[in-house]
Amino acid sequence: MSTVTTPVTRSSEARPASPDSAWSRWANQHRRWLFAAPAMAFVAVLIIFPVAWTGYLSLTDAEGSVRAESEFIGFQNYLDVLSDTDRFWPAAWRTTLFTGVVLLFEVVLGMAIALLLWRPFRGEKWVRVAILLPLVATPVAVGMMWRLIFDPNIGMANQLLSWVGIGPQPWLSGQSSALPTTMFIDIWQWTPMVVLILLAGLTSLSDEPQEAALIDGASTWQRFRHVTLPLLMPTVIVAILLRGIDALKTFDILYATKGRGGGSFHEVETLNVYAYGLSFDYNDYGVSSTVLIIFFLIIIGVMWALTYRKKGLDR
Repeated sequence: MSTVTTPVTRSSEARPASPDSAWSRWANQHRRWLFAAPAMAFVAVLIIFPVAWTGYLSLTDAEGSVRAESEFIGFQNYLDVLSDTDRFWPAAWRTTLFTGVVLLFEVVLGMAIALLLWRPFRGEKWVRVAILLPLVATPVAVGMMWRLIFDPNIGMANQLLSWVGIGPQPWLSGQSSALPTTMFIDIWQWTPMVVLILLAGLTSLSDEPQEAALIDGASTWQRFRHVTLPLLMPTVIVAILLRGIDALKTFDILYATKGRGGGSFHEVETLNVYAYGLSFDYNDYGVSSTVLIIFFLIIIGVMWALTYRKKGLDR
């Protein structure tokens, strides 16, 4: 009697995985990084190469021409710049003062305007369009416009003051008034950006905490102080981060209103204007690169501090 034998088949689990299937599983697990990798690589190349080249130039005595031979001098440029009390440190102080003042006013005014636009009212669309008009023009055009308005001879600002019995003011031409005037121009143009960010944050808030506080008898200020502001704080940090970094790098308005050197007495010369003058007015690329690297590190530090603060609020 013969016995019938059945062939033994290997289960699919026992088969060794092919390289293609292993790669597919790995790609599926890391797909979000794979999809973003080309864009991240492109951005990295755009950032790393200029920063690396600027860092190299800061360690040389490059000047006169980009093709001229330069000598490696180590950190001598950094020592010279950090000991420069005539131009670098005053420019650093103006950069800090300009950024702090415009950021304070833009966040406070932006919050007030965003709260006014939070609830619907008649003519709301027209008011929003009017508020956003300063963002339409480029900073250079805005700077030239306000330069004409603040002209001490033919400007509209002094003409309006004369109607109420106030004498002409130097505005952009005065050593002590030039920087506050450029701050006003920056606040006028960029407050709408803060309004947009904060208004988006306000519209995303739930109405339940507000209603609960209203039932408990909280006043308008108490609801804002203890309910709205804490809930909106992550959005406020985002607005401060975006606008603060942009204010640190302000160049267009300052150069359009005061020209090279930030004026005859460097009255509005910030680090950006100072570095630009070193590069294109004096062709001192080594020192200019040093100023830019120091400025870059300052911006990175500010970004890290604000991002760390935002993560703490999110928790």
